[in-house]
Amino acid sequence: QVALVDSGGGSVQAGGSLRLSCAASTDHYSSYCMGWFRQAPGKEREGVAFIHTGGSSTYYGDSVRGRATISQDKAKNTLYLQMNSLKPEDTGTYICAAAVFFGGSCSTGLAFGYWGQGTQVTVSS
Repeated sequence: QVALVDSGGGSVQAGGSLRLSCAASTDHYSSYCMGWFRQAPGKEREGVAFIHTGGSSTYYGDSVRGRATISQDKAKNTLYLQMNSLKPEDTGTYICAAAVFFGGSCSTGLAFGYWGQGTQVTVSS
């Protein structure tokens, strides 16, 4: 079991940066693939970035690769998503998610059963 709390969203102009955080409450922090999906009105939910909490392997969605960096502070059970060079199409609700991880690829194909409340990111042109 893991409880996730999203924070760090906001409004920013195109070209700006934001850092999102996801605090995880669990006794087994190292056992998950965790990261963010985003949901924009009228669009399908999209995987943004993920990290294996027991290691360092990462995954980035095509739309953010090169502009986003996911990291973690294992002492604080907290994930971070640094997003730079933001574009209006990055606008959406960013939702932290976790899947129990048994190995393989930590990415969108896993069964994410734990979700944060989401945080809104708005990028204006």
